[in-house]
Amino acid sequence: MRKPLGAALLALAIAGAGAAPAAAADVDTAQSFGKGVDTNSVTSVVRDTVTSATESLGQVLNPQVKAVNFAGTVSLSNCSGSVVRFPASEDNDPALAMSNGHCLETGMPGPGEVVVDRASSRTFGLLNANGNKVATLRASKIAYGTMTDTDVSIYQLTTTYAQIKSSYGINALTMADSHPTAGTAITVASGYWKRLYSCNIDGFAYRLKEGDWTFKDSVRYTSACNTIGGTSGSPVIDQATNKVVAVNNTGNEDGQRCTVNNPCEVDESGNVTVRQGINYAQQTYQIPACFGVDNKLDLNASGCVLPKP
Repeated sequence: MRKPLGAALLALAIAGAGAAPAAAADVDTAQSFGKGVDTNSVTSVVRDTVTSATESLGQVLNPQVKAVNFAGTVSLSNCSGSVVRFPASEDNDPALAMSNGHCLETGMPGPGEVVVDRASSRTFGLLNANGNKVATLRASKIAYGTMTDTDVSIYQLTTTYAQIKSSYGINALTMADSHPTAGTAITVASGYWKRLYSCNIDGFAYRLKEGDWTFKDSVRYTSACNTIGGTSGSPVIDQATNKVVAVNNTGNEDGQRCTVNNPCEVDESGNVTVRQGINYAQQTYQIPACFGVDNKLDLNASGCVLPKP
């Protein structure tokens, strides 16, 4: 899923800083899976110098991007993410931060592995509407993380939604609890790169196979969302509702078949389709049913279909 460093820099040079970065895997622990970035590489230096030009060009070419901003998104050491709440969450509940399972600081979960209630003190840079960092938020634990069926991590933070709102004037992004539809106008908001990618949901992959991992009912973007390393974990936001409908995680970079960084689509009959240059996200509408009062995880709750440990 992650573009090789040379390819990523070449793409930026050719595009005149207009290229968009895709999701990033945890360099230290995620073995460059997904849209990850190496924070010790020259890519990190390039990031700050190209951001402003990229945003300006993106807004000129895609005016609808202005409907979505960076408020509530977060930057991780190697990935992107967002502060999220569910339809039933209350202001005094501990806030939650979402990214990818392959971005976990503890390493990528293996196929079938589910991480639940694991202590963590990971930090997240909270961004305002303009993409400026206004605070550092800290996790108390990894509430949930997996790369089975989906690719998601949910961290519980040491602050509540009300405290974040009171201190920084920023609301969490609300997660939709219904399946998105093809054709929906979306924005992928990368807190790591401070860039917005605007496109539409092209359709859904029955199964998306990448290396040893298989994801179910994945969102396929139209080609305009040309995400690159660093955008893993970015919220995918419905432009009409401003609700989160998916979490950005991968793309086929080299046209290879079902390998790491080159996921393939598998339909219900087992037919395989490779779409080089196309990127994907994992739906999140299933997640709210698995969290109850006080944002506590309950994998046995009615309607919860997330994989269990």
